[in-house]
This record gives sequence, structure tokens and C-alpha cells, in this order.
Amino acid sequence: MTDILNALVVFANFVFVPAVAYGAQLALGALGVTLVYGILRFSNFAHGDTMAFGTAITILLTFALQGAEITAGFLPTALIALPVGILATTLLVLGTDRAVYRFYRARRAAPVILVIVSMGVMFVMNAIVRFIVGVEDITFTDGERFVVSARGFREATGLEEGLAIRTTQVITLLVAAAAVALLFWFLNRTRTGKSMRAFSDNEDLALLSGINPERVVAVTWAIVAALATTAGVLYGLDKSFKAFTYFQLLLPIFASAIVGGLGNPLGAIAGGFVIAFSEVMVTYAWRQVAAYATGGAWEPASLLQLMGTDYKFAVSFAILIIVLLFKPTGLFKGQSL
Repeated sequence: MTDILNALVVFANFVFVPAVAYGAQLALGALGVTLVYGILRFSNFAHGDTMAFGTAITILLTFALQGAEITAGFLPTALIALPVGILATTLLVLGTDRAVYRFYRARRAAPVILVIVSMGVMFVMNAIVRFIVGVEDITFTDGERFVVSARGFREATGLEEGLAIRTTQVITLLVAAAAVALLFWFLNRTRTGKSMRAFSDNEDLALLSGINPERVVAVTWAIVAALATTAGVLYGLDKSFKAFTYFQLLLPIFASAIVGGLGNPLGAIAGGFVIAFSEVMVTYAWRQVAAYATGGAWEPASLLQLMGTDYKFAVSFAILIIVLLFKPTGLFKGQSL
């Protein structure tokens, strides 16, 4: 029985807890992608670098606050700086929309044109972020590191294995849950949210009903900026910040949105956790879990690792291809707010 408990602790420590936190981060990112697709009718390839920009601004302010000895106690100081990062990102995406996307939207350009345009915006944003904070790994978390420490868990339970839950992982879940709850309340309960849903369902009919399309677009970009910045900051706190990493995150984020059903917020959330658990479980070395689960009767000679962690994004790509081939509408039917 003790060996089974040790196996469960190892599974929770290296698979379940990290995957849940990562899934919440992907879900927030995928929600931003699905909102742009559902309302503005194109796939925004600049979303990953939008996350990076908001995180970079938050990092700069975090360091400034720490230099002024202003902190959040046991919580990361970045949480104080997060609203400023959201504001800066909102101004950036609204300015980008006015300078770039509005031109093509007014001419009712095909979605593929907007996709290509968003790729150009992506490269510009990527360069801006690298210019602001550089290309090195940046760690900007502070405060209490662990909610549950491995040593404390071992002492309390008497098990060989210890469970460690980082403060950033708990914060990720709480902030993500609050953000999702606020988003769904806004979309379903407020007049502006209902206007966005109507605009998504039938743009021409929404215009005939007196809905202001520019207001819908502006509010959409503001929400996307908030989701992107929050997701980027939570990912950076949980791991570290590196500009190019956020460019790479575009694949699992889009995979999450498409697996769940592109354009469907509930699908984006479900897809985020599907992709996260798939990546973590495929790239984890199961040797220790297998040894505990068999009571030490069988200890594999290999690591029982299907794929190295350097190739985890290949998992997202494989799942994305499979879904596009066999169920292109995703787990949930896409295109519905």
C-alpha cells in the first residue's frame, strides 16, 4: 500500500500538478485566440508575442517595484504590476488594430489575408519584445516559493516521496479560474458581451440591430490583451521568461483552441488541458512510477519515456494534425460564443 501511495505522489508531483498549471495557462492563451477567431474572423498568429509583450512590461515594472522595496509579501510582486502590463498591451493591440487590421477589415479582406498580416505583426512584436528585455532567460518570481514543500510532506506522511506544490502553481489556478469566470459572466450577463455574441453569430444582422462594430472590436481586443498578458505572466512566473519561448507557445495554444473547437470558449479551456496533459504525460519518464506501482518487483532498465522533453511541442503538432484530419470542428463544435 505504501508503494502505491508513493507512486501516486510521484505522479502528482511530476505529472498531475504541473499539467494542471500548464493547462490553465494554455487555456487562457487559447481563449484569446478563440475570441479573435470567433468575433474578428481570423487566426491571430501574433498572439504569442502579444503575451510576450505584456509579460515584458510586467517584468520591467516588477523590477522597478522591487527596487523601490515595494512587494506583495509572500505573493509575487508581478501580481501588482500585472494591471499595468494589461493596460500597456491593450494600448498596443488597439493601436495595431487601428494602424493595420482596420484597413483590411473595412475592405472585407479574406481571412487568409488577415492571417498573413498577423504574421507580419508577429515579427514586429517579437522584435519589440527582444529590444525591450533582451533574449536571455529572466526569472521574476519572488515571495514564498512553496505552498507545500517536499520535506514537510515527507515528514507529515512518512512516505519516501515528497509532494511539492509551488506558490505560482496555486496562483495560476486561482487567477485563471477568476479570469474565466469573469469572461463568461461578461459574455452572458452584460449588454456589451451579448452584443459581441450577436456580432459573432451574424455580423450583418447585428449591424442592422444597431450594434456598433468598432466598439465590439475594441472591447474584443481589450479582453484578448488581458487574457494574453495574464497567461504570459502566469507562465513566466511558473517557469521563466524568454521571448522566443512565447513564439513557440503559439503551437500548443492554437492546438488547444482547435482541439476544443476554434471559436468556442468552453472548447478552448478543455483543449488547453488536453494538450497540457498530453505533452507532460508523453514526455515524462515513468520508470520510478512503474517501480513503485509493482512494489519493487520490476524496475525497468529504460526510463519509460516515449519522447524527450525537447520535443514536447511535437505532441501538440501531432494532436493538431489528428484532430484536423478526423474531427476538424474539435471536441466541441467551433464558432459559437
